[in-house]
Amino acid sequence: MVKIGAWFIVLLALAGCSTDPTLGNGGGNVASGSAAGSSTTNANAQLEHCNAPLGTVEIDEDESAPWYAYLSQYQLPSTVPLLRLIVQQSNCFVVIDRGEAMNNEMNEQALAQSGELRATSHQQLGQMVSADYSMSPSINFSQQGGSGISAGLGFVPGVGGILSAAAGSLSQNSASTTLLLVDNRSTVQIAAAQGSAKNWDIGGVGGMLGWDAGGGIGGYSTTPEGKLVTAAFMDSYNQMVDSLRNYQAQNVQGGLGAGGTLKVGQ
Repeated sequence: MVKIGAWFIVLLALAGCSTDPTLGNGGGNVASGSAAGSSTTNANAQLEHCNAPLGTVEIDEDESAPWYAYLSQYQLPSTVPLLRLIVQQSNCFVVIDRGEAMNNEMNEQALAQSGELRATSHQQLGQMVSADYSMSPSINFSQQGGSGISAGLGFVPGVGGILSAAAGSLSQNSASTTLLLVDNRSTVQIAAAQGSAKNWDIGGVGGMLGWDAGGGIGGYSTTPEGKLVTAAFMDSYNQMVDSLRNYQAQNVQGGLGAGGTLKVGQ
């Protein structure tokens, strides 16, 4: 009876167990805290930081891309709020909202032109800030699979059937993310960066006990998948910022878009 109780404690300890996400080849946690202007609170110490912004940027998420459809499967919302937090905390760009905030601004402009707003509201044309760059994210999920190895719980006399059903696998979950930075005036791609994150998850036991290891609400700060994606995006962004510190514009002989140097025969 003692042996059965000990194994049950082991099962409880392993149920839904997963490690914290690892950024790239290093270690660290996920995005947290807040940002207000250039000031930050409780930002991840591993997030790259700039002394001054490089320009303004909007986050352009392609909702028609195949990867976007998987977000709901993992109880994850749009990546835009997450990336806005990461970018503003870094102070490398000033974030421009081209979503609901712009719609609200257009509504205010309509009210001003109709005469409904007070004269002291200073709501007038020509106040919106241009977005110098667009940042586009994408995600590649890698679920548990061939990289898993047996957890090796073994056999306990009298309850072997239960343990056989419960014996999970130790599997590596990973996610890779890509960030593209495009100059809005010229449509020239300025930078591209791919990042990754991984953790180890012990599966099977939680399912037998009827537990949901992912949690009820989900999100980038609460679910294992969300934390994994967040860590991968931070890795992508850190690598992009590191490259931008040494940025040199690409020059083509004769000028960009003037025909290029790879000529075709007559």
